[in-house]
Amino acid sequence: MKILISNDDGIYADGIWALARQLSEIAQVVIVAPDREQSAVGTATTLRKPLRVQKITPLVPGVESYSVEGSPSDAVIVALGKVVASKVDLVISGVNQGSNLGEDVLISGTVGAALAAYLRGYPAIAISSEAWQEPFLSDAARVATLLAKRLDPPNLPTRNLFLNVNIPNLPLAQYRGVKVTRLAHKSHVNTVDEGHDGRKAYYMLMRESVNTPADRRSDIWAHSEGDVSITPLQFFPEDRYPRALLHKLIADFLEELNNRPAQTGR
Repeated sequence: MKILISNDDGIYADGIWALARQLSEIAQVVIVAPDREQSAVGTATTLRKPLRVQKITPLVPGVESYSVEGSPSDAVIVALGKVVASKVDLVISGVNQGSNLGEDVLISGTVGAALAAYLRGYPAIAISSEAWQEPFLSDAARVATLLAKRLDPPNLPTRNLFLNVNIPNLPLAQYRGVKVTRLAHKSHVNTVDEGHDGRKAYYMLMRESVNTPADRRSDIWAHSEGDVSITPLQFFPEDRYPRALLHKLIADFLEELNNRPAQTGR
């Protein structure tokens, strides 16, 4: 199995290397990611400007790694179009350091990178965690690794799979459950603050907690309850992934996670 990893936090973000470390135990891993932090750029794609790619020394031995002077979508498009020589079985974007829930997926560079893969016919996962440091990032990477094992091509009935996964900021043993959810009709970026720099007024988009949505089937609700949220995203009716298959995919998921030995540290 060959897995392409990208992100929107940049090539040297802790989350992408936590993910690479664990995925490399089950698959051949290649990293192609932006050369700098690119949060909240959504699906931005660079046109009429060259995209420079540089091979870097990996922080996980044996993981072929490249930085791209561009957006998360640019990185995935270039990777699948030119940089990665052989066939890719799965694309994972993350682990993002910060959740991507509800309508925020529309501006998420993490989700944008996964979308670029999905639109090109590759199964794709965007995975995010509220955590900003170990060991919780390793726990989120473990979730992604178990999902990847279950999506190994012989077990995958269709390649038209696009999942948005959010991990609670908790130790793995405290996850309450794993839920197949829908996007909440709410956004964390939902207020505007006003300030003054001494010369003129300015406005700032602010993030507020939205942990009490009315829809208990939503990703935000599940996340606030301590569940791993797995939300299928589809842009074309013919690509709709049966929810029964998703529930089968995550059957006994939490038990299998908790039976694996913990892996922490960088």
